[in-house]
Amino acid sequence: MKLPFEPVIFGYEINIHLVLEYLAFFLGYRYYVFLRKRTVDTIVSTNRLSIILGAAIGAFLGSRIMGFLENPVFPIDATSILELFNAKTIMGGLFGGLLGVEIAKKIIGEKESSGDLFTFPVILGIFIGRIGCFLSGTNEFTYGKETTFFMGMNLGDNIIRHPIALYELIFLIILFFVLQKLKTRNLKNGLLFQYFMIAYFAFRFFVEFLKPNYFLIFGISSIQILCLICLLYYNKTILNLFVKNAS
Repeated sequence: MKLPFEPVIFGYEINIHLVLEYLAFFLGYRYYVFLRKRTVDTIVSTNRLSIILGAAIGAFLGSRIMGFLENPVFPIDATSILELFNAKTIMGGLFGGLLGVEIAKKIIGEKESSGDLFTFPVILGIFIGRIGCFLSGTNEFTYGKETTFFMGMNLGDNIIRHPIALYELIFLIILFFVLQKLKTRNLKNGLLFQYFMIAYFAFRFFVEFLKPNYFLIFGISSIQILCLICLLYYNKTILNLFVKNAS
């Protein structure tokens, strides 16, 4: 299959990434509803809706802000300004969503951890979205540097590159099953989502070194800086993991 994959149906070229992005939101939400029906939720429905709203607003703002900071160029023409508003990244969405949830919980006075129920739907949504990124080849900035690595691929520009989106798909499959295994150990409420965030942001920190980033601060990208902020946010959980393993 040639990348970018741009199917034509009834004479219309389909934006496969956009289609899969919408599908990711839809199936992710349906998976969340499916899990909630089979889970004893300690958070009442009205508070849960407020938390979802906070997550949605935070994710929207976070994804756009980090999308801009990934390559902070101030455009002067209308087309570039439109592209600026369309710039987004899942990393900003995740961390922005996290902050949105925490703010919403503060407002409504909710004390219970709320992330575990979102963990696997979020992984499913990211996975579907990354399929779209992979099929988009070099049309999306999820491709890597030129490489001689055996998994290198021609993603559309006739250069053998690291298929970053494919690496992430493999990682997400592994992470899904590892977290499913941990779920059976009766973890403290909220830990499952924290483990997901720590694992995913740590993975993205290291895989960013394989991308041809142009905007760097102290040798690392804005996404990597966000990853470090997120890992610092969960520093107590990370420390407890090391202490627990050491003992």
